[in-house]
Amino acid sequence: MLAVWKAADDIEVFESGWTFDHFYPIFSDPTGPCLEGWVTLTALAQATRRLRVGVLVTGIHYRHPAVLANMASTLDIVSGGRLDLGIGAGWNEEESGAYGIELGSIKERFDRFEEACQVLKGLLSQETTTFDGTFYQLTDARNEPKGPQRPHPPICIGGSGEKRTLRITAQYADHWNFVGGTPEEFARKRDVLAAHCADVGRDPKEITLSAHIRLGEDHNFRKVIEDAIALGAQGLDLAIIYLPPPHDPRVLEPLADAISASGLLSKD
Repeated sequence: MLAVWKAADDIEVFESGWTFDHFYPIFSDPTGPCLEGWVTLTALAQATRRLRVGVLVTGIHYRHPAVLANMASTLDIVSGGRLDLGIGAGWNEEESGAYGIELGSIKERFDRFEEACQVLKGLLSQETTTFDGTFYQLTDARNEPKGPQRPHPPICIGGSGEKRTLRITAQYADHWNFVGGTPEEFARKRDVLAAHCADVGRDPKEITLSAHIRLGEDHNFRKVIEDAIALGAQGLDLAIIYLPPPHDPRVLEPLADAISASGLLSKD
């Protein structure tokens, strides 16, 4: 991973690098190795100078949002203002159950998530934060020093739920990550997000739209480009590409060449 990130940092085509917030592998054998996302991201941030960095996305139930706010401010400082704060309501029952971390019902997850968004924004941008919620209570809470990005690092919310996730995204986020699906599904969710933005008085163009695209073990770069073009036609701003294991920096140059040759980077 370190070699891949160092190499990507030197290739202008690549804008950002992301870890995930899981303790068990989710795409392979769950008994296999899995590095903790925030500690790994901090190490990778120190090893790079240009890439924006983030966790895609942090399960909010794993860490109290006051603790997460302090982590985010610290990493924003460490990275020189390159952090995107990725958050989500949490979903992994296997991990949560194994560790005895309460995940809760769907309603509880999103009620807690909405409170966490308010706590995070307060601690990342205000001198003190007082909050009296069902899940979190803060009294004149401080978070110092804050990072260089003001009013706070961009907040990225991941998920596609139309009733709660996209409404919370419209209200609190600067970036929405579509977890995956067809261009038609992405377009529908995009329109739902835009409707929620209208409800809360936001311009949907203020929110960056990203999606996961996978590079297969066959290194079919053309497939990656085709997927990006199809999603780009529906308004995608940022393609986040999963690289296949074993992680090898040699895959980056041909991938970057394919992206550059596609003409995607020259479009508005």
